[in-house]
Amino acid sequence: MSISEREGRRHLGREIEGMAACLLPFEVDGSIAEGAFREAVARTEAAGLACAVNMDTGYANYLTDGERVEVLRWTREALGTGKKFVGGVFVEGLEGDLVELYRRGADQVAEFGGTPILFQTTRFHEWEAARIVDLYAEVCAGYEAVLGFELGKVFAPNGMIYSEEVVRGLMGIDELKGMKHSSLSRGEELKRLAIRDEVRPDFRIYTGNDLGIDMIEYGSDYLLGLAAFCPEKFAKRDRMWREGDEGYYALNDALQYLGNVAFRPAVPAYKHSCAVFQHLLGRIPSSEPHPLCPRRPEWEGEMLVDCAQRLGYSI
Repeated sequence: MSISEREGRRHLGREIEGMAACLLPFEVDGSIAEGAFREAVARTEAAGLACAVNMDTGYANYLTDGERVEVLRWTREALGTGKKFVGGVFVEGLEGDLVELYRRGADQVAEFGGTPILFQTTRFHEWEAARIVDLYAEVCAGYEAVLGFELGKVFAPNGMIYSEEVVRGLMGIDELKGMKHSSLSRGEELKRLAIRDEVRPDFRIYTGNDLGIDMIEYGSDYLLGLAAFCPEKFAKRDRMWREGDEGYYALNDALQYLGNVAFRPAVPAYKHSCAVFQHLLGRIPSSEPHPLCPRRPEWEGEMLVDCAQRLGYSI
């Protein structure tokens, strides 16, 4: 897609569906900070964004099955009845039939009133396109709504960026309402938007490009780990875009600056950056990530203070 074609796609004033992949915070003693997590869920909902839990930002790849269920329960209780949220279904490393594994995880999410989003598994890496699509169709059958997830290997080794054949096939599954695209490539995401417009205009493409958060200007919605840093600022940015407020550009630039700092290599360590940022704002009891998460240097907070001040926080 040429630059002129891309610019012609800009959706000025569009209503954006935004979701934040909520961080799972920790106490100083290393235990999960349940109270701070519940507050983050409520804060995200109050800002106007939907919550996505048990995602990469929520350490879904490190949690036990029991811990993931607890996170779902805390989310439901923090939101109250009638509020929608998304819950990750993570099957990597589990033995057994993949359809059964995915449906068991999806059932857990649905039991708490959430929409399941399916993480990929390394088993897909050697599969042909039709086999992947057929598995999704079988997994999604009977659910009101399911989301898919393309995750680049820069985030996790089980990730995979699908071929156009797979993307087109997935859009043909009625229960699959959208997919999160995390390649960090504008070009790849624009291709999916073009396929969406051709094949199924109501299908949602949720950008996971924390280095290109202006993809909302070209028709993407979003499900971002970066939005967990400061959901109220993302909600404000979205309103400015919808209302045609020129302040959108300055706020988007400040948010992108934060994204460029937090999502630098090694990219998975962004979760530690998020904990440091949230701790600077006084929202969580410690800046510690999950013990298995890659860590940032001791001076991380010095850079993130500047990021916070650019966004209007007093630190």
